[in-house]
Amino acid sequence: MNTTRRALLAAAPLLAIPALARAQPNAPWPSRPMRLIVPFQAGGATDVTARVMAERLGELLGQPMVVDNRAGAGGNIGADFVAKAEPDGHTLLMATIGTASINQYLYARMPFDPQKDLAPVALVNEVANGVIVDARVPAQTLAELIALAKGDPGGLNYGTPGNGTSGHLCGELLKYRAGIDLQHVPYRGTGGVIPEILAGRLQVAIDNLPAYLPHLKSGALRLLAVTSKDRWFTAPEVPTVAEAGATLGLKGFEAVAWFGLQAPARTPQPAIQAIARATLQALSEAPVQAKLKEVGSAPRPLGPEEFGRFIAAENAKWSEVVKLSGAKLE
Repeated sequence: MNTTRRALLAAAPLLAIPALARAQPNAPWPSRPMRLIVPFQAGGATDVTARVMAERLGELLGQPMVVDNRAGAGGNIGADFVAKAEPDGHTLLMATIGTASINQYLYARMPFDPQKDLAPVALVNEVANGVIVDARVPAQTLAELIALAKGDPGGLNYGTPGNGTSGHLCGELLKYRAGIDLQHVPYRGTGGVIPEILAGRLQVAIDNLPAYLPHLKSGALRLLAVTSKDRWFTAPEVPTVAEAGATLGLKGFEAVAWFGLQAPARTPQPAIQAIARATLQALSEAPVQAKLKEVGSAPRPLGPEEFGRFIAAENAKWSEVVKLSGAKLE
């Protein structure tokens, strides 16, 4: 190999992914704009994450990445579209804890098998849930809330963005581990929960934290604990559920919403690996990290193999929680 060629190869970073992919026999890739399917409406955490990633991935992979919202059935409609798409590396799913893990145990009938029909590409980010109370609730700590619930079984209710959401299953896990009885009140999204808890018709909300921050800062609501493994960067003074409930059966508690990229099963490995490398590069960059943190999420980069193991661990956890909760959706 001559010196010039060796220098060119050494200088070829992730920006050369398209050229490397095109070198594969009979597999020019990416040969056209790519689609990133968001299985929820525009404006939510899944959509915001997708748009941040699509912009940078399009630059790194050398083809535009178009975000396509296909909402419905707890994310199953959009996920099913990707599961049945041509496995050529041009269609991806912005997967969530629901579409990749929870839904298969919650829904009586699934149009696809998330374990067989979708391939892990990369975990992108996560969002902590918060255990939030109306400021009029006489509980200053998680321990005090648990004591209230034990003193009045079924007398407190908790709102979430809907059946099967991370907030719902997080609440069921909290109930089981703490030995308390809270009544679940599902809404159609976070937009339905916030007015109800502000009006005092809900005592507790268990939901993705970002949308509640303005009301927490105003003092109208109180954050008792976060459900992440470590304290959350937007509320570092607030303990985790595991910390606050360490002596109450909650040691090791962790239940966050997360988002990642999946592709149709049988997508060629060179394409999956190239997208994963580009994703990990994007997540290492300060501008992308800043955009994700602006909406209250934290980057959590994992490649295909690690993401696959992560999903398997989530499946083991949430299958048991759904069974304990008795929740089922048609």
